[in-house]
Amino acid sequence: MQQQAIGKYRWAICALVFFATTINYLDRAVISLLKSNLENEFSWTESDYSNIVIAFQLAYAIGLLFAGRLIDKIGTKLGYAVSIFAWSIAAICHALVSGTFGFGVARAFLGVTEAGNFPSAIKTTAEWFPKKERAFATGIFNSGTNIGAIVAPLTVPLIAAKMGWQWAFILTGAIGFIWLICWYAFYEIPSKHKRLSKAEFDYIHGDEDEIKVTDAIADTRKVSWTQLLKFRQTWTFVLGKFLTDPIWWFYLFWLPAFLKAQYGITGTAVSMPVALVYTMSTFGSIIGGWLPMYFIKKGWAVFRARKTSMFIYALLALPVVFAQYLGSLNMWLAVVIIGIATSGHQAWSANIFTTVSDMFPKKAVGTVTGIGGMAGSLGGLLIAKLAGLLFDHYKALGSIETGYYIMFFICGFAYLAAWLIMHALSPKMKRVVL
Repeated sequence: MQQQAIGKYRWAICALVFFATTINYLDRAVISLLKSNLENEFSWTESDYSNIVIAFQLAYAIGLLFAGRLIDKIGTKLGYAVSIFAWSIAAICHALVSGTFGFGVARAFLGVTEAGNFPSAIKTTAEWFPKKERAFATGIFNSGTNIGAIVAPLTVPLIAAKMGWQWAFILTGAIGFIWLICWYAFYEIPSKHKRLSKAEFDYIHGDEDEIKVTDAIADTRKVSWTQLLKFRQTWTFVLGKFLTDPIWWFYLFWLPAFLKAQYGITGTAVSMPVALVYTMSTFGSIIGGWLPMYFIKKGWAVFRARKTSMFIYALLALPVVFAQYLGSLNMWLAVVIIGIATSGHQAWSANIFTTVSDMFPKKAVGTVTGIGGMAGSLGGLLIAKLAGLLFDHYKALGSIETGYYIMFFICGFAYLAAWLIMHALSPKMKRVVL
């Protein structure tokens, strides 16, 4: 009963971050579900579509570099609010464009503004949760990416069919304004939250192992990007994100296209297979956050619990190499295998985000998250360009399926490569002193 009371406010905060992340992914997933409509209307090639995806990725990468820094400076309350207000406007602006270039501009606007979500979310989690619960909390809010990706195929094709593709962007974009009301009505950092009990405040900071600094000025001193880039721990996170974030981007932007190329499924028919993939991913995200917490409660060191869990999740991604081959027997078999791989990614994601607050003090969490997020988005840019070139090449040869074989091979092995590199750079994930 006491534990329930102690958790009242921090889990309410987690729910708000979950809601924001759901909106974030709903808004960015809309275009992949309207790809067929927009290809017909604007005569896009695969490379045209990949260039539009790249415009988002490049802007998102640049935005992440500065968003994390800005949020560390102005705080999560204002930073999160500014970000979601701006990306909601950007999402709605898609309905106003009338050509390929216009879509590129709109996607860039959406990318740079959506960059504020994850630095804000990770910093909020670091502020409101003790270390032993952060991966679990991250897994919960990160499952919002899946809920957004589930809601999108169930609603966007239907809205487009009934009202036109423009309204799909307008209605999904407008949801962010509802979140803003809830955020400002409830959110504050623990030290300023008027309704937070002392018991919950003490619980949040109970396992804090931040370096105790007697000099208050030193504790608030700004940390530069160049200073952070000198640490192996920064590169551990950066390279882990660079190698694995692109895989999620590929699934997000090309899964409906794969279903069309392989099985001829378009429009509202993609709703169920896409929804199943992201439903499975939701469980992966939550269980992925729970497992290291279970290990820590068993007495494992934080770094051992985190790395063991991440190795397990890297193995879950491997079967996607066979998705297309086995999917030739039955489409749903391919969908389930892809769902297992995306579950592995989301479990991995819940933990790789948490490595930042494991290795860095809170004052640097937003900045490091932004640097790593930028690297992940640049990786996404590269994989988008590769996918576009591959698919155009093999489509011209009448064998676009070969392009997907190559991409699924990359998707399967990326996590093991990332795990090995991260382990080599930070074997015990020692905490940085700033």
